[in-house]
Amino acid sequence: MNYSQQQHYYEKSRPPVRRKRRGRRVLGVLVALLLVLVGFVVYVDMSLKRENALPSGDDRPSDGPGTNWLLVGSDSRQGLGAQRRTELGVGEAAGRRTDTVMLVHVPEGSGKPTMVSLPRDSYVSVPGHGEDKLNAAFAYGGSQLLTRTVEDATGVRIDHYAEIGLGGFAGMTDAIGGVNLCVDEPMHDPKANLDLQPGCQNLGGPQALGYVRSRATARGDLDRVQRQREFLAALTEKASSPGVLLNPFRLFPLITNTAGAFRVDQGDHVWHLASLAWAMNGIASGQGVTTTVPFGEFGETDGGASVVEWDQDKAETLFRALATDTPVPQEVITNTASMGN
Repeated sequence: MNYSQQQHYYEKSRPPVRRKRRGRRVLGVLVALLLVLVGFVVYVDMSLKRENALPSGDDRPSDGPGTNWLLVGSDSRQGLGAQRRTELGVGEAAGRRTDTVMLVHVPEGSGKPTMVSLPRDSYVSVPGHGEDKLNAAFAYGGSQLLTRTVEDATGVRIDHYAEIGLGGFAGMTDAIGGVNLCVDEPMHDPKANLDLQPGCQNLGGPQALGYVRSRATARGDLDRVQRQREFLAALTEKASSPGVLLNPFRLFPLITNTAGAFRVDQGDHVWHLASLAWAMNGIASGQGVTTTVPFGEFGETDGGASVVEWDQDKAETLFRALATDTPVPQEVITNTASMGN
C-alpha cells in the first residue's frame, strides 16, 4: 500500500467530525429538554397546597386493593379579589365549606373506576359531634374530620385527598376555553350569578361554577350532584382532547391553574393527580361507573333542617364492593335523574 492509499484509508476510517458534533448537539438538546421537564414537574408539585387531610390511628378501615380518592369542592374564596368574587357571584363569606363531596375508586387491575357522589346533606354520624349533615364534618374539623366521617360511614379507607376552591374551579374551566353542556330547562339563580336558557352551550368559568353550585331547582341537592358529575365528565373529556393536549397555550395554563388550585394531603404529589385524571378520563369516556349513594328518603333534623337518609342495605353493598375492589352490582347504581320524581 503506497502513501496515497494509506492516507485515503485513514481518512475513510476516521469518524466524521461534523456527525459527532451534530450528535452532541442533539444529545445536549434532549438533556436540556429533560431538565426543563423535570423542573416543570417539580415546580407544579411544589405549587400544590398540602395539609394533613387523612386521619391517623388504628381504628380506620383496613387497606384494601385499589386506590380511593376523596374529592371535595369547597366554597373557599381564598385569593379572590373583589372584582373576581363579583364576577363569580360567590359573595364575601370567609372560611371553607363543602359544596361537593365525591368518592372515586380506581381498581387495582383492569376493572372500571367508580365515582360516587355523596350529597352534602347526607345524614351521617360525625365523630365527636353526633348525627349531622356530611358537610358539617368539614365545618367542625376541616378535611381530616370530613375524611374520617366518610371512612366511618362507608367502611372504605381513603388513600388520597384532593380539594379545589371556587376560584381554581373557574380558572381550570377558562384555561381550556370552557366546556360544552346541554341544559334541559331554564336556570335562573341570582345567588349563583346564573342565567341559562335551555340548549347545548359553551360555559366559561363563572357560568360553569354557577351551574354546579346552584340548588335553585326542584330537587335541590340531587339535581346538583347530577350536574356536578356531568360537568366533571365534560371537563375531563375537553382537557384530554387533542385541542388542549397539543396546544401549549391551553395545556400549560391548565396544568399551572390545576396545581395552584388543588389542596391535597401531605403525602400526595402531582403524579398521583395524574393517575386520578387518567381514571376520570375513563369515567368520562363511558369506561367507568358514576352513581349517587343509594338513599331511602328525605328526613328532617330536630332543628327542622332537610337531610338525605341513605338506604343502608344498598349503600353497604355499594361500599363493600369498593372496599374489596369488586364490580359494583347494577342494582345499587343510582341515577339521580330518575329519583325523587
